[in-house]
Amino acid sequence: MKQNWPSISSHYLAVCAVVAALLISYGLDTWLGSNIAVLLILQLAVVVVALLCRPRWVYVVALFEALCFNFFFTVPRYSFEMFNRDDMLNLLVFLLVAVITSRLAELYQHQQNQLKQEQLRSRILLSVSHDLRTPLATIIGTLSTLKEYTNKLTEKEKTELLGSATSESHRLHQYIENLLQATKLQHGVVVPKQSEQSAVAIIDLVMARFSEQKSRLTLQIDDKLPLISVSASLIQQAIFNVVDNALRYSPIDKSVIISVSTLDTDNKHPQIVIDVQDQGVGIRSDQSNSIFELFYSVDSFKRSDSGTGLGLAVSKGIIAAHQGTIQSIPVAQGCLIRICLPASIEPSRHGKGSAS
Repeated sequence: MKQNWPSISSHYLAVCAVVAALLISYGLDTWLGSNIAVLLILQLAVVVVALLCRPRWVYVVALFEALCFNFFFTVPRYSFEMFNRDDMLNLLVFLLVAVITSRLAELYQHQQNQLKQEQLRSRILLSVSHDLRTPLATIIGTLSTLKEYTNKLTEKEKTELLGSATSESHRLHQYIENLLQATKLQHGVVVPKQSEQSAVAIIDLVMARFSEQKSRLTLQIDDKLPLISVSASLIQQAIFNVVDNALRYSPIDKSVIISVSTLDTDNKHPQIVIDVQDQGVGIRSDQSNSIFELFYSVDSFKRSDSGTGLGLAVSKGIIAAHQGTIQSIPVAQGCLIRICLPASIEPSRHGKGSAS
């Protein structure tokens, strides 16, 4: 299994731990004159580095600490004497501590990854058991009613029941698509096949999928938008999830505004900015990052038609796979989700193009 090693910032922490250990050791040696205390502090630094860095760095730090201990804290001071028994034993102890702690750290990382996988499986199972049951129950109930009372129902009632079953079928399909994408993203197997596309054309396809609620969507676009190099189907799904989320949490009599513009901070790196703003109750500032986590749901939004907690997390993964960003922007009313995608230098002529 791939290790989930810390980022570069952890290496800075490791360096700080080594420097701090040396300073503390110098203070203890000056104050107490105890080589044992100094030895323990320096070995503790090796343990800290083992928890933060890869094994090879632990061995380097252990050797460095052993040399520092020999040079600064053993007699004769400020010289290397590595050939007597005590000095060689100290070096061996440092290396032994490095080996043991690095192995224990690897075991800890492996167990943490296993725990995260188990937690993810449990959350997926709970989500599936709840979110599949609701639309399936509606579909089964609707079709059963049609089958049993088809001769007694008016054409209007039949149309309404079929519409309800179709709507729930689309909802079920979208949930399964998000679940599949979430699983792929978790295992890092989403590799977009990119081609130049028009962002507006992709959004047009997204809006077409909301046939019954299309009147609630308002599209605002800038002139001469550049193309974007993306996988159209994946980006369509990412935008669909954001718009679907906005429609769900916005009052039925309020519109959702989708705006597309160009952010051109310099001529070399233009970006397409897609804003989706609803007119709902919004989210708190401390929840602005959490809403993009798997299976996260905002407390104030909990209701019978609330989302699964998959949509925005899948959108974030897809956007990140395209070297873009997605974030919640503070606004006075409702919630504004902003998607930024790298754009081509040359603009499209009409702001629209194919979105195959």
